[in-house]
Amino acid sequence: MDFDLVENKIMEGNFQKIITQLEKTRILCSELDAVIECSYDGIYITDGEANTLRLNKSYEKITGLTREYMIGKNMRHLVDEGVISKSGTLLVLKHKKPITIEQTFKTGKKVLVSSSPIFDKKGNITMVVTNVRDVTQLYELKEQLAKNEELTKKYYSEIEAMRNQLLSSSDIIAQDKHMLDTLRMAKRVANVDTTVLLLGETGVGKEEVAKYVHKNSKRCNKQFIKVNCGAIPENLIESELFGYDKGAFTGANKEGKMGLFEVADRGTIFLDEVGELPLDMQVKLLRVLQEREIERIGGVTPIKIDVRILAATNRNLEEMVSKKLFREDLYYRLNVVPIIIPPLRERKEDIEPLFQHFLGELNKKYGLNKTFAPSAVEVIIQYNWPGNVRELKNIVERVVIMSNSDTVLRSDLPIKNNFNSLDIQIDDSDEKVNLKELVEKLELQFISKAFEKYGNVRDAAKYLGIDASTFVRKRKKYCGKYMLQK
Repeated sequence: MDFDLVENKIMEGNFQKIITQLEKTRILCSELDAVIECSYDGIYITDGEANTLRLNKSYEKITGLTREYMIGKNMRHLVDEGVISKSGTLLVLKHKKPITIEQTFKTGKKVLVSSSPIFDKKGNITMVVTNVRDVTQLYELKEQLAKNEELTKKYYSEIEAMRNQLLSSSDIIAQDKHMLDTLRMAKRVANVDTTVLLLGETGVGKEEVAKYVHKNSKRCNKQFIKVNCGAIPENLIESELFGYDKGAFTGANKEGKMGLFEVADRGTIFLDEVGELPLDMQVKLLRVLQEREIERIGGVTPIKIDVRILAATNRNLEEMVSKKLFREDLYYRLNVVPIIIPPLRERKEDIEPLFQHFLGELNKKYGLNKTFAPSAVEVIIQYNWPGNVRELKNIVERVVIMSNSDTVLRSDLPIKNNFNSLDIQIDDSDEKVNLKELVEKLELQFISKAFEKYGNVRDAAKYLGIDASTFVRKRKKYCGKYMLQK
C-alpha cells in the first residue's frame, strides 16, 4: 500500500472540510452583518477596553454620527470631548453588569441605551454590545402632552369661570339721549384696546355697558370674564386673579390653578368694583397694565398675557387717591377713557321701555299676562330710582309675583314715597315729642329700606355711609325696640 497516497488523500479531505467550514462561517458572518445592519435599533460594539469596533446604519441615523468618525475611537475620549454625555459601555466595564441609561449627543439627539457585557471563559469582558433607541420623539411627545394638559386646564378653568358669567343675549334698552350718547362713546372705544373705566352709581348698568364694549370689539369672539373685586375675600383675591403653581401653599390644588387673567387671555376681563381692591393687589394690577404679564403665586417665571381690561366702580376714586386708599398711578392707568353712565333719574325716557322689557320677560318666564295700570306707570316714571335699573327690575318682579290680579295697581307698588325725600310736619298740639325716639325710628326706616334694596349688609351700609358693623348693631337694636312700620 502507498501510504503517501493515503496521507495525501486524507489531507485533501481535511482541507476540503476546512474550506467548507470557512465558507459556512463567511456566509454566517455575512448574514449576521445583514441582521445587524437591518436592525431598527442602533447597535454599537466595543472591545473590552472600550474601543469602538463597529456600529450599524440605524446608529448613524439615530445619533447623527458616522461610523468613519466613531470606529476606533475610545469611549472615554468621546465622553471627554463631549460627543456623548455619558457612556453605557464604561459603566458596564466598571460594574460588570448590564446597564440602561439616557444618553445625549452633541447633535442634540436623546437616546435610551442598553449596554450588555460579553465574557470569556475566564470571566473577562471581551466585548460590550449596546442597543440604542431614539427617544427624541418621545420627549417631544411628552412636551406636547404637557402643553395639551395646560391647554386642557385653561379650557376647564375658562368654562368654570364662564359658567355663571354667560353674556346676556338681550341688547341694552336705551332710548334716552343721555344713555344713547354714552353708548356712542362706548362703541367708539370698543374697536381699540385701550383701558376703559366705567363710572356710575350702583345699579346703573355698568356690567351691561362693559359687555356692550366687548361685543363691539375685535375680541367679541373670545371670552368675557367678569370679576367682582368686592365679592372675593382678601385672602383669595391674588390666587383668583393670578393663579398659583402646584405646591404653592397648603391646601392648594396639587396641579396648580390658572388665574382669571390667564383664563381671559386674548379676550376681555371686566374688573367690577375695582375700588374695593386692597392696596397690595393694586400694585399687582398696575404691573399687569404696564407689563402685560402676571406671575402666579409660587411661580418664578412671568407669564405674558394679551387681555383687554375694563374696570368699573361706583366710588369716587379721586377722593380715595387723596385719602391714600387708592394708588394714584393705578388710577391714571385705569382712567384712560372714563365713561360715566348716567343714573336712571337722569334718563327718564328709558324708565318705561325698561320696565316694559322686564315685564315682558317675567310674563314669558312665569306664563303670566300681567299689565300695569296707567296710575302705576305714572308712579314708576316719576319715582327717582335711587337703586337705578337694578331697583326697577327687582320691584317689577316683586309686584308681578305678589299682585292678586292681572293688572298691577298703584297701591301694589312699594314706592309711594321717594326714599330720598322726607315730609316732616309739626302740628300745633301740645303733645310732647321724643326726638331721640323719632331719630331712631327714622334711622330704622332708612336701614330697613337700604337692606331691602341692596339685599346685603355691605352694600346697604356703604349706601348709608356707615360701617357694616354699625349697620348691623343699629339694625339689631332698633328692630328689637320698635316695630317696623311700612
